[in-house]
Amino acid sequence: MFLSKLDSLKEASSKIEQHQKVMSSEVVSLGEAHKRVLAEEIKSFHDSPPFDKSAMDGFAVRAEDTFGASKSAPKTFKIVDSIGAGVASNKTIGPNEAIVIATGAPIPEGANAVIMKEYTETVGDEVILSSQVTPGENVSPKAEDIKKGSVILSPKTFIRYQELGLIASAGYSEVEVYKKPRVKIIITGNELVDPTKEELDPAQIINSNQYSISAMVHDSGAVAEVGRAHDTFDEVKEAILKATEEYDVVITTGGTAISKGDVVLDVIDEIGDMLLHGVSIRPGKAFGCGVVNDTMVFAFSGQPVAAMGQFDMFARRYLFRMQGRDFEFDIVKKESELKIPSQLGRTDFIRTYSDESHARHILNRGSGVIRSMVDANSYIIIDENDEGYQKGDMVDVVFFDSMIW
Repeated sequence: MFLSKLDSLKEASSKIEQHQKVMSSEVVSLGEAHKRVLAEEIKSFHDSPPFDKSAMDGFAVRAEDTFGASKSAPKTFKIVDSIGAGVASNKTIGPNEAIVIATGAPIPEGANAVIMKEYTETVGDEVILSSQVTPGENVSPKAEDIKKGSVILSPKTFIRYQELGLIASAGYSEVEVYKKPRVKIIITGNELVDPTKEELDPAQIINSNQYSISAMVHDSGAVAEVGRAHDTFDEVKEAILKATEEYDVVITTGGTAISKGDVVLDVIDEIGDMLLHGVSIRPGKAFGCGVVNDTMVFAFSGQPVAAMGQFDMFARRYLFRMQGRDFEFDIVKKESELKIPSQLGRTDFIRTYSDESHARHILNRGSGVIRSMVDANSYIIIDENDEGYQKGDMVDVVFFDSMIW
């Protein structure tokens, strides 16, 4: 685990992990199961394919009868039947006999190969072969993919489109999966207003966090709903208490610093069990979390970039694990194009643009500069025991896309 070498992050993550919750399961139709996590073992009800079937359009034959056939020495077979997909023949193929067969149709009795149509010429009720085939050629044998009764997928398997096809072939129209966590996002801040084209009043700021954090929740397989609370102790307290009774996880933004009006962490401390208040990271030092009514409450900074970073560092893994799926940073090595200063005792998540071989960090990267996240596609992670990197050093990079559910 990458975080094991980052002392402050390791300690913070350990405290959160001690309160990790896992969702119960639900049964959903197969059409709703894409990108869900299995909560049951999948055993096949069928062989797949359920019979020896043709893998090509052509002619079912006895392979031994075709031996020696070539363009210069063609062989002639008698056509005794014709079958399409979904149809079976009641004929048994004899010596030098052939049956017209479509892709997916059952191999008729007596046949053991299919010669492709391209190597044949039909004349009346006869077919001329200009090539030979070997036993089993162009035949998909019974149970080649799945054997009836076999375990084909285990619990905690992430269901991609590939797994959907396999589950369907096994005979399932619905599956048991982990429920999606329901996340309440509470936006605090008296200065925040909804997006508008109108001129803002003095001291007003457009609320972007509700959109970015909601999207990050959805990108973690969960469901988000947004609410607001003014910067008063009682209103924030009421909002958090109500949310912890109705939702699986609560996320707040704003109110995590020490200035007047920053009340979120005081509320958590009074009504719950405060786990963290401040972590030696950048951006996002003003991070807190606690447990209220047995529900995890993540308290993010109101600064947009800091909030995004805090989500990636702490909440994303928690939401993944709630659904039976683990999450680790997928670290790749890139060469730094610039010198990157850092400070001992602090873990830096540096916004970066990386290509196949190099990483160039974004120079303008204040915690409120959303453009820096738009211009980046990755983080460079600098260990708290490092004092930065020189140009040309190999650095640890995590691509944003690698963290998406």
